[in-house]
Amino acid sequence: MATNLDLVKGAYAAFATGDVPAVLGMLAHDARWTEAAGFPYGGTYVGPDAVLNGVFMRIGADWDGFAVIPAEYLCEGDKVAAFGEYSGRNKATGRDFVAPFAHVWTFRDGKAIRFVQHVDTVLVQRAMA
Repeated sequence: MATNLDLVKGAYAAFATGDVPAVLGMLAHDARWTEAAGFPYGGTYVGPDAVLNGVFMRIGADWDGFAVIPAEYLCEGDKVAAFGEYSGRNKATGRDFVAPFAHVWTFRDGKAIRFVQHVDTVLVQRAMA
């Protein structure tokens, strides 16, 4: 059986190749996905469909080359924290950005039940302004 760390690493690898269904497939049906206040998609989305429509589809509409590159992980019990950088080019402004992130994932029975994003939102907003 895959560990929680394996699941998180798999989610980032799937996102990197555009395999959004694989990312959504690791979420529990009632998973709570929280994007940081001040981030363009800030708020909490409940369930895979809400994450798809509220976050992933909007990222695809707003950014070229949007990347989520984790560099470090910490694991404790049912939680995995990932630290890395976002990058991309805003389609409307043509501006690039790089911003550090921390993600905290919580698991139950092999499914992510919670995702919380921490990011320097100012760097993202500058690329969109």
